[in-house]
Amino acid sequence: MHTSQERKKVTLIISNVDKAIGFEWLVEHIDRTRFDLRFILLNDKPSYLARHLGKAGVPVTELDFKSKGDIPGLIWKVMGILRREKPDVVHTHLFGANLIGHIAARILGIRQRIYTRHSSNENRRYHKKQKLDHFVNYLATHIIAISENVRNVLENEEGVPSRKIRVLHHGFDLERFASVRFEDVAKLAERYNPGNKRPVIGVIARYSHWKGIQFVIPAFRDLLVDYPNAFLILANAKRGDYATEINDLLSELPDGSYREIQFEYDLFALYQLFDVYVHVPIDPELEAFGQTYVEALAAGIPSVFTLSGVAPEFIEHERNALVVDFQNADQIYHSMRRLLEDEVLRIHLTTTGTTDVKERFSFSKMIARLEEIYAE
Repeated sequence: MHTSQERKKVTLIISNVDKAIGFEWLVEHIDRTRFDLRFILLNDKPSYLARHLGKAGVPVTELDFKSKGDIPGLIWKVMGILRREKPDVVHTHLFGANLIGHIAARILGIRQRIYTRHSSNENRRYHKKQKLDHFVNYLATHIIAISENVRNVLENEEGVPSRKIRVLHHGFDLERFASVRFEDVAKLAERYNPGNKRPVIGVIARYSHWKGIQFVIPAFRDLLVDYPNAFLILANAKRGDYATEINDLLSELPDGSYREIQFEYDLFALYQLFDVYVHVPIDPELEAFGQTYVEALAAGIPSVFTLSGVAPEFIEHERNALVVDFQNADQIYHSMRRLLEDEVLRIHLTTTGTTDVKERFSFSKMIARLEEIYAE
């Protein structure tokens, strides 16, 4: 039981993250009079996040994590840090941190062990890691499901007791999407689209089979017939288990009609390069959340979506986006054309979309709910 004068000690353990703006926002917005935050980062090289936390005066330790062979040693190192810090709560993010952090915290008897489940059933369907998911589920006292879809997977496919699960949507500093500086957008336009080709179709997704990019590229190829100067920007590109197949499809596009961006720090300005945004995972379950659904609407970009992850909870066809069937390049093409040719529809979708995300996904709401979970 913590008195009002005591701060609850929370150690966050995160693996394989260089920059993640959500953690930067967390440090800025959480009530530091109630919660003493510390971080353990497990990375293969020094990260932007570690530098940012250090500059913000937040205690952070970054440990070298290059391969699975490092896991036993890291468990002992993390145990040493946790012994010194004596946290009341350990909260882990992403698979390596979940495994290492929860083994260490369980051995030490830390009573509140939380992990945020950032994946849905991708491990079972693609990577055969479900046994390790079950093990971490067993070790955790609380599991944060980032959408109702994830809750359903945890309960119905992995047998997690409902008493362990807390649904907590991601939160966003939504004003940042609405207050982008013109000069920042111009700088990215010069870098990524120097020929000022229009219209620009945007995609932000790694090259994984289930992200559905293999249906966007044929749709864009058809769009080029109507708009020969159209330009496709693929961000988070080149990485992923489906890169070979995506590259084969891209080779069928005319030279100069697309641009791949491996990573761009200024996500807020990047969205403003797009005339239409497309995010089309291939089924309703594989996307755990899909931050890009929220980001695109917060940025005011007319969008084409399939309903995966968190999308069924708030995306409505012709209210805040155009919804297409899964794995349907023809519908993606016709929806892109419709958005480009119907200004009234574009205005309606973007106006309603920005209102909807403000009501559901503000960072203040997320922080308030997270503080409730930490205080349990």
